[in-house]
Amino acid sequence: MADSPSAISLHNAFSFPPLVAPSARVLVLGSMPGIASLNASQYYAHPRNAFWPIMGELFGFSAGLPYTKRIQQLQARHVAVWDVLQSCVRHGSLDSAIERNTSVPNDLPGFLSEHVHIHHIFFNGSKAEECFRRHFALKQFPAALQLTRLPSTSPAHAGMSIATKLAAWRTVAIAASE
Repeated sequence: MADSPSAISLHNAFSFPPLVAPSARVLVLGSMPGIASLNASQYYAHPRNAFWPIMGELFGFSAGLPYTKRIQQLQARHVAVWDVLQSCVRHGSLDSAIERNTSVPNDLPGFLSEHVHIHHIFFNGSKAEECFRRHFALKQFPAALQLTRLPSTSPAHAGMSIATKLAAWRTVAIAASE
């Protein structure tokens, strides 16, 4: 269902389990799945979200592959995907609609202690980074962990072309190969 004014409702949103393999070197963190993703039970399921086209371009696979195959492609290239938030209350899909006092973070310190090869976190947009910095102190993480905010792949962030986003996101492929 589209986020038209009549379709926007207050709802509890819950994150999915992380997409991760033991060899993961980088972690891409979003804030919270939108309605299209929640309905499909898939990360970045909105048809206009640029995440899968960008990942496909960076890592040489078709964004049109079945979801499980796209996950396998990322895992084979040492890329993990998760969200900063475990749950929140939100009106619609927009990050700006997350009710701040309702957000509960995922256990990122525990996750990183289990996935010791992850050396770089990439935030998919400013809201993911903002949530991370609100809920976590940097001293909870290894000192060598690098943090980088990338432009959001969301269709709500349409002021930037996919080509410009792709250029910024190339750092994910570089870090994943290190």
